[in-house]
Amino acid sequence: MVEVPGVTEVTGDAERLLREAEALSARLARVRAAVGQVILGQEEVVEQALVTLLAGGHMLLVGVPGLGKTKLVETLGTVMGLDARRVQFTPDLMPSDILGSEVLEEAEGGRRAFRFLRGPVFCQLLMADEINRASPRTQSALLQAMQERRVAVGGEVLDLPAPFHVLATQNPIEQEGTYPLPEAQLDRFLLEIEIGYPDEAAERAMLLATTGATEARPEAALTAAELMAAQSLIRRLPVGEAVLDAILRLVRGARPDTATLPAVREHLSWGPGPRAAQALMLATRARAVLDGRLSPSVEDVIALAEPILRHRMALGFAARADGIRLSEVIGALKADLG
Repeated sequence: MVEVPGVTEVTGDAERLLREAEALSARLARVRAAVGQVILGQEEVVEQALVTLLAGGHMLLVGVPGLGKTKLVETLGTVMGLDARRVQFTPDLMPSDILGSEVLEEAEGGRRAFRFLRGPVFCQLLMADEINRASPRTQSALLQAMQERRVAVGGEVLDLPAPFHVLATQNPIEQEGTYPLPEAQLDRFLLEIEIGYPDEAAERAMLLATTGATEARPEAALTAAELMAAQSLIRRLPVGEAVLDAILRLVRGARPDTATLPAVREHLSWGPGPRAAQALMLATRARAVLDGRLSPSVEDVIALAEPILRHRMALGFAARADGIRLSEVIGALKADLG
């Protein structure tokens, strides 16, 4: 008899779910290996990026120049078999440069009519490079696309291809000529992933792999249809009461008005909304399958707490003046979960 965590009575549906999850875990091992051939020394970043795509969300990559943010996005598009487009965000970028625009055409008979030319947003994976360099007006062009997977242009509502993901990059050190993303848009990113410097062994391997006569190229290990099937399967995986309680305790405990921890009440001006709890429910399931497990654990909640919460919280003025960091507050929340 097959036993599935979180299911009290094993049925034929549970056995089928088990077989599908095991097959998905095997395919994801090949996906992870394919990405690892190109992206060296960023195992946690790659894991979080794959979790984002498996959960059907968008991600914001934050790191200094030269750490492979763009390379990671390009590699994910190839390995996942997605139709990928790239937009370099600049201060003079207009919404029509992303969504598309109408052009006036004249037919042979002299009749004129408008025709809509689709912009780069009509793809399966949109790379928004240095997204905070565009004006707020241009940034807002992605709000509807990220939430509803469709856009309203020229008086019509057009559906975007499925699946649809936005993978944005942001440089944390060059702040001149940038426009901080509004809270409403930050909340639409499932994870904010911070990329740090590689360790010495990874950097040595990177030097040898990227400065020779040949360089490793990513190869497709999944298709768009298989990714959508994986996303559907992940939503069907059971979540235990302990994990559900941990998610609610973490998210509700990060709000100053309902918090019990002094660090939250004293240092935060606002906390995460229900979308953070939804993100944790999906992301913990995806992380479990990626790790070869059939049901998430409280450890998954703790591991994903920081990338899911840090862009959905804000320190108060006094806390910033005292040098308090969000990571310290989130650390206290994780410690409270045990």
